[in-house]
Amino acid sequence: MIVQRRVVSAVTAAAALLLTAGCSSDGGQPSGAEGSPSPSSTAAQSPSGSAAEQTPPAKGSVKVVRTVATGLKSPWGLAPLPGGGLLVSSRDEATITRVDEKTGEKTELGEVPGVAASGEGGLLGIALSPDYASDHMVYAYFTSASDNRIVRMRYDEKKPSGEQLGEPDTVFRGIPKGVIHNGGRIAFGPDGMLYAGTGESGDTGLSQDKESLGGKILRMTPDGEPAPGNPFPDSVVYSYGHRNVQGLAWDDRQRLFASEFGQETWDELNAIKPGDNYGWPEAEGKGGGSGFHDPLAQWSTDEASPSGIAVAGGSVWMAGLRGERLWRVPLKGTEAAADPQAFLEGEYGRLRTVVAAGGDRLWLVTSNTDGRGDAKGDDDRVLELRVT
Repeated sequence: MIVQRRVVSAVTAAAALLLTAGCSSDGGQPSGAEGSPSPSSTAAQSPSGSAAEQTPPAKGSVKVVRTVATGLKSPWGLAPLPGGGLLVSSRDEATITRVDEKTGEKTELGEVPGVAASGEGGLLGIALSPDYASDHMVYAYFTSASDNRIVRMRYDEKKPSGEQLGEPDTVFRGIPKGVIHNGGRIAFGPDGMLYAGTGESGDTGLSQDKESLGGKILRMTPDGEPAPGNPFPDSVVYSYGHRNVQGLAWDDRQRLFASEFGQETWDELNAIKPGDNYGWPEAEGKGGGSGFHDPLAQWSTDEASPSGIAVAGGSVWMAGLRGERLWRVPLKGTEAAADPQAFLEGEYGRLRTVVAAGGDRLWLVTSNTDGRGDAKGDDDRVLELRVT
């Protein structure tokens, strides 16, 4: 098997009782060269969702409230802290920095050891433990010399700057690495399980191979074991047939959505159903044929190159790298309720990560210092947005 099983913790067993069911190029090189039950199969199969759901307006709005912080270098992942503050990972420098969301002051926690930054690889997504209030664990997905892996580290803010990260504990290893398509987004779902979006590392054959970790969405316990209720026995694979998954987010009905790079034709936003095949490399975009799950929205690769996503106000908000814009996709269940709408086109350059900030607010991270595209300045920033 891909991973060896260990004893499942009591937390995992409790979570099991709750379960009811189970890329285009970044623009810097040619195509080809980012606590309650999980989304149930019932919800994923309902294209229009419950009749009680309210469909958001076809048209929305975005207002940039303020620039929270500047001077960031190759930022990738962002994790809001429960007591205030934002953790931001640097892909190329392999550091995690705390940003005071009120003053913009930056404090470096430390460098994550073992990161081998090259091409699209490096220190990528970060996420907080579901038990962060008691364990203060920060999870990170990164590219090492041999693979992509997930580690966790204890964050101790009482220690001096640069020394606040404890030694990394490897939770999961063996995800294929490459110069391109390393995936990298991680998030804890409403079921308390850890989800990871991976890429096929340029080897398209991995996406359809359910024994491979490449080109997948993975679902595991916080300790790195196959999560209870996964669609394939003794496997962390949750869905397959992906090219390079860059964004993961849930709506208020606990349904999972994911963004991914296409190749030369269509980038995708998908509603994820456990065990489904999303087509790559046999299909790209809609109309892939029987056996493949079509995306709920698609874009030409020069309009998107999608990265992070968030759900707010009944819509998916998707950051675009090559497209240099923020996309809004209003939802009706697991379908798009109206055509996608673009905001901030070309105003802030490449957009890497978007995270819900509560209510009608979002955090948005730019990506202009990663050596790709036409830089819009010599640093990157975090923005606060108000959206409808």
